[in-house]
Amino acid sequence: MRIFLVAFVAVFSFLFISPSNITPGERNINSSNDIISDVDFQRLLLTSLYTECELQDKLDYNVFKQAMDGYYSIELTNKKLLSIIDYSKPSTEKRFFIIDMENHKLLYNTLVAHGKRSGYVNATTFSNRRGSNKSSLGFFKTGNSYFGKRGYSLQLEGLEKGINDNARSRGIVIHGANYVNEKFVTGNGVIGRSWGCPSVSKKISKEIIDLLKGGSLLYIYADDEFYKEKTEIANFHTIEDFDPT
Repeated sequence: MRIFLVAFVAVFSFLFISPSNITPGERNINSSNDIISDVDFQRLLLTSLYTECELQDKLDYNVFKQAMDGYYSIELTNKKLLSIIDYSKPSTEKRFFIIDMENHKLLYNTLVAHGKRSGYVNATTFSNRRGSNKSSLGFFKTGNSYFGKRGYSLQLEGLEKGINDNARSRGIVIHGANYVNEKFVTGNGVIGRSWGCPSVSKKISKEIIDLLKGGSLLYIYADDEFYKEKTEIANFHTIEDFDPT
């Protein structure tokens, strides 16, 4: 793996410091004028980041790729971080991922709650409606931190019309909760549920909020047909028989 990463850095450096006269849709990758397509080049970048962050066995590659689609296409104030919540996993698993995009490092992999009407152990239904007490899917931009009725919290702006754009009016925020921790799982077989917020452990909520505030991207995923049909950002084209390891 180390040899692969060294080789990748060399390739990456060459691509951005060397002039080329290749046609659109192609890239030179070495001095012998070997050429790869833009698609293969993007795959190389994605798989390198995925493996460097050691996301194998933690996060499905296609979910990661969908999050990266948004990261590349959405204008952001803070491009240093990318956060992903995978609601296809049960609440007993660590399904909240925070990635340092500059240093290619997984900073957090932790528990996160879903809305109480989205499901019990697994979140299966989602909503953009006020009063639904369900989670919303899709891409969000983080806003400011503040002290509210749930304590220290982080505003979320839903970026997908008809899917999560009511997040602000619904009061969907990241906040700390006593029912999100390993001890609660051990005693109850499940973590507690929120009113729709992606709440995290109180022990780490402040550091997560302070890290993410100010315009970073959050992608919340689930295997949901409505979202797949409606989203204009996430690309649900899967890579068949592809092993990024």
